[in-house]
Amino acid sequence: MTKPLLSVRELSVAFGQGERKVLAVDRISFDIGKGETVALVGESGSGKSVTALSIMKLLPYPPAHHPSGVVLFKGQDLLAMDERRLRRVRGDDITIVFQEPMTSLNPLHTIEKQIGEALLLHRGIAGEAARSRIIELLGQVGIRDPESRLSAYPHQLSGGQRQRVMIAMALANEPDLLIADEPTTALDVTVQAQILKLLKEIQQRMGMSLLFITHDLGIVRKLADRVCVMSKGRIVEQGPVERVYTKPEHPYTRQLLAAEPKPDPAPPRPDAPVVVETDDLKVWFPIKRGVLRKVVGHIKAVDGVSVQLRKGETLGVVGESGSGKTTLGLAILRLISSDGPIVFLGEAIQSLKFKEMRPFRHDMQIVFQDPYGSLSPRMSISDIIEEGLWVHHPSMSRAEREQRVVGALRDVGLDPDTRTRYPHEFSGGQRQRVALARAIVLEPTFVVLDEPTSALDMLIQAQMVDLLRDLQKRRDLTYMFISHDLRVVAALASRLIVLRNGKVVEEGAAADLFKAPKSDYTRALLAAAFDLETAGEGVVAQ
Repeated sequence: MTKPLLSVRELSVAFGQGERKVLAVDRISFDIGKGETVALVGESGSGKSVTALSIMKLLPYPPAHHPSGVVLFKGQDLLAMDERRLRRVRGDDITIVFQEPMTSLNPLHTIEKQIGEALLLHRGIAGEAARSRIIELLGQVGIRDPESRLSAYPHQLSGGQRQRVMIAMALANEPDLLIADEPTTALDVTVQAQILKLLKEIQQRMGMSLLFITHDLGIVRKLADRVCVMSKGRIVEQGPVERVYTKPEHPYTRQLLAAEPKPDPAPPRPDAPVVVETDDLKVWFPIKRGVLRKVVGHIKAVDGVSVQLRKGETLGVVGESGSGKTTLGLAILRLISSDGPIVFLGEAIQSLKFKEMRPFRHDMQIVFQDPYGSLSPRMSISDIIEEGLWVHHPSMSRAEREQRVVGALRDVGLDPDTRTRYPHEFSGGQRQRVALARAIVLEPTFVVLDEPTSALDMLIQAQMVDLLRDLQKRRDLTYMFISHDLRVVAALASRLIVLRNGKVVEEGAAADLFKAPKSDYTRALLAAAFDLETAGEGVVAQ
């Protein structure tokens, strides 16, 4: 038999020593052949990302260490390599796409410089040759008008666009092995399908191998040759995808395959008061050029959007990456400038100054798309969650604050005893639950949920949907649910608006739109969400 490109044998990863030792990965073994795609699946905290980072020795050493195991790449043990030899392997032979692009990209460097750095260091390509290659890469990963994006900084791109830039950087030197850690987490369903199709095409052309880490079981079935199911640091089952999906042997695998958010959106009461209302809301960003930075046009991120949300209602906002979904949520919360009336709890808030907005802030909260970027790495979980209580309830006693923090952590399914830990000690899904706890601890009326389930595996995703429903019923919460995952939207939202290029292309009752969409764009989104084989074709891919 042909030797595998990568062979992991009895790999263990531990953090700390003695009584504080935590075993994150426990004696796992798997192979990846040349040109093969192997998927690692499992719930948040199961050890998937730690495994990926261990392969390239990207964990912090110490406190991380390997009680056992070898990682053989082309017959050489990566764990035994010195840093100088590893630097030649990283970025050339093996590359990785991280889960959180905003924390992986340098905020001070342009997109051109960051992709160009990989080409210069490993291939010696610079100047016009590098520029042409960068434009080609950005086009391959679905960035529209790539030449105009070369001078952009990461904060000027949407979450999905930033992830595509990360993928372009990883593919720049045509590696033998690409490790993709949730590479489509931040992408809408149409772009997700385009990226998956791109990865398949590159594999066929280059013979590249792929280690694909994801919580989306639908993607695994379409993309992978073999799958390894992880639970609590161990691989509990592995084998060909079709066998594992049709005849799962381990109870955890069967539980994972059965996990699916159940549609049960709560319809608003007809007599419920209006919580939020906008009319012809606009968010236009000026385009400035020349020495004098003259305004030559505008990017119309939100262009004439009117919404109305009643108490206890969930409004789903869907659309491609860059369609204006997050911008709309931020504008309604008065976190960015906009034009057009905004009425919150009967009060016109559009013209209010910063200090005048403070009395409204505890009633309107947001859960951001990137939990790691929105959580301070220097603050404990307890400090993060109770910070809002210090601001909005300064007279609250320490015991009362602690009680509220403990209650919020329990509500989101986290152990209150973990509140002294820091964000880097949690998985992506666990950090998202911390972000939700921070929002609900103030007992708000209105919450903008910006991709709150994007970083969660299927099991936790279903639990989070149930949790959001339960919180909504108990606290009579109003949600604006922004998501590219239409299956989750269908489970939560009673009404839906579909955005494209800042405009509403369709709106109405969610059940009606899912059953009989009127616009070609909505039909393309639904096809992409529920049939990844045909996604990325037609109107959305144009």
